[in-house]
Amino acid sequence: MRNEVLQIDWLKYENLSRAKGYKYICGVDEAGRGPLAGPVCAAAVILPPDTIIDGVNDSKKLTEKKREELFDVVINTALSYCIAFGSVEEIEEHNILATTMNTMKRAVEGLDVKADYALIDGNKLPPLDIPCEYVIKGDANSMSIAAASILAKVSRDRLMLEYAKEYPQYCFEKHKGYGTKLHTEMILEHGPSPIHRMSFLKKLLNGK
Repeated sequence: MRNEVLQIDWLKYENLSRAKGYKYICGVDEAGRGPLAGPVCAAAVILPPDTIIDGVNDSKKLTEKKREELFDVVINTALSYCIAFGSVEEIEEHNILATTMNTMKRAVEGLDVKADYALIDGNKLPPLDIPCEYVIKGDANSMSIAAASILAKVSRDRLMLEYAKEYPQYCFEKHKGYGTKLHTEMILEHGPSPIHRMSFLKKLLNGK
């Protein structure tokens, strides 16, 4: 039995969208829905037609060093890109799903080149004024979404490194706000910081 390597058609969704008559197709992804602290980040990217950036993949499958390298490549290659954040305050007021969708919307609307179609990672659609479709595991199947995933992940990680300087006791530089054993131990020892999502800490703090 032969082992066959499946080749990903990175431009499948972009080309299908162009076949429908759309010209400026943006990929959209987010980073930071799950952490206990810090904002959620979304990015929208429009790449030139037929563009495949070597090395671009789902940001979670790349090393931090590789993501950092590709961040500049994506920015320099894109026809347009926009990075947006949804604050902890917004998350607490509206919940993480609504904030994520609205942050994606802001990223798309902030593009210098107006997109006429959007490919959204996941299984839900933000409230956009342009036609769009969601792509499950889009960051591993669409070049535009994968590029957006890198911009969102790197941008959020860089912000968490800044927060690590402001709140060194929580070691944000190590876990970026995610609920690791170290992070939960630091929360229980020092209490929540101003950038912690209190709605995400209820179970942890109630069990203290």
